[in-house]
Amino acid sequence: MKIGFIGLGIMGRPMALNLRAAGHEMVVPERHSLTQDMRAAAEVVADAAAVAERSDIIILMVPDTPDVEHVLFGAHGVAEGLSQGKLIIDMSSISPIATKDFAARINKLGCDYLDAPVSGGEVGAKQASLTIMVGGPDDAFERARPLFETMGKNITHVGSDNGAGQTCKVCNQIIVALNIQAVAEALTFARKAGADPAKVRQALMGGFASSRILEVHAERMINRTFNPGFRVRLHQKDLNLALSSAKEMGMALPNTAIAQQMFSIVAAHGGAEQDHSALVQAIELMANLAE
Repeated sequence: MKIGFIGLGIMGRPMALNLRAAGHEMVVPERHSLTQDMRAAAEVVADAAAVAERSDIIILMVPDTPDVEHVLFGAHGVAEGLSQGKLIIDMSSISPIATKDFAARINKLGCDYLDAPVSGGEVGAKQASLTIMVGGPDDAFERARPLFETMGKNITHVGSDNGAGQTCKVCNQIIVALNIQAVAEALTFARKAGADPAKVRQALMGGFASSRILEVHAERMINRTFNPGFRVRLHQKDLNLALSSAKEMGMALPNTAIAQQMFSIVAAHGGAEQDHSALVQAIELMANLAE
């Protein structure tokens, strides 16, 4: 397939390179930040509109909802270069509600739209082991399936309505945040009580409290290795999506709101670019154990 890829950052670049390694032709927009390996692997064109003109399927991997809207519908955006029958796949993590609107606008141009956010971080992107959560029409999903299988391992078509994938990703980020907060509180409690947090973690890994967060992020907390990973500011963005969507639906997410405040404490102390496991620093501040 001829694939346009917009958003060649920490996640997007290895995803695009994996697609190229699988034999797909790549088209990317010119950027000063474009790496030499991407320039060698892809056809470089002027802007997003040109990417859409030259591609059959266009993948987006950008930071936030306004970025997706700008890439799609801004000046020289993807919409200007579309022709009937093309497919847009947004793999960013953005608002489920805005996604429905973006999809409807793209559909009016005679094109299909999938929202397909991912989980697995930079390591998953490099190893092509991402979890991919997809919302959109069945036939569009089947058309894109070979691409998803090149970039990820756990691929789920969550629903045929656009926004289902983004809703699933928001659920993922709620669960991850609350698990990080739980592990942070437990390890800080152990430390305050005079127990060795590393030994406590070791003991808990063999019981019902065991989790991927306890395995990976607790070790980061104990070793103070807060280089990202997944940045605090990005998890703040995702929890804001959860809270704003919940408000629109007339429901409360009380523990999500608390986790968001913990991230805000870390960010206020200069930790916005740290790994989200750095949430433990907020709990430690409140326990008078800050380092």
